[in-house]
Amino acid sequence: MKMHNPCHPGKVIYDLCLEPLGLSITDAAKGLGVSRKTLSELINGHTGVSSEMAIRLSMAFGGDPDSWLMQQMQYDLWVSRQKLKKLRVKPFARVLKRAKTTRDVAVITKKVA
Repeated sequence: MKMHNPCHPGKVIYDLCLEPLGLSITDAAKGLGVSRKTLSELINGHTGVSSEMAIRLSMAFGGDPDSWLMQQMQYDLWVSRQKLKKLRVKPFARVLKRAKTTRDVAVITKKVA
């Protein structure tokens, strides 16, 4: 499902995990086993949730690692869609329309390359 202007996962982490527990970024970083700088950059939206961080967040605060990664993916897609008109891409849709399965796509793309 497309989201309209989703917030960065760092804000979600701060608002739903750190703030309610009264955790500082320093204390949360220690508990997650990462540096203060790493967590601060995530909380402030300068970096995203990696697969390793998703596991750490899941272990510390609950939830499934997939849900943490899904939030990041939804945010990244929303940001990318805002830049859609600036992208210069040559469509290859004609080639992929012939494909009926993932295996067909792999075979076709090998032939094209």
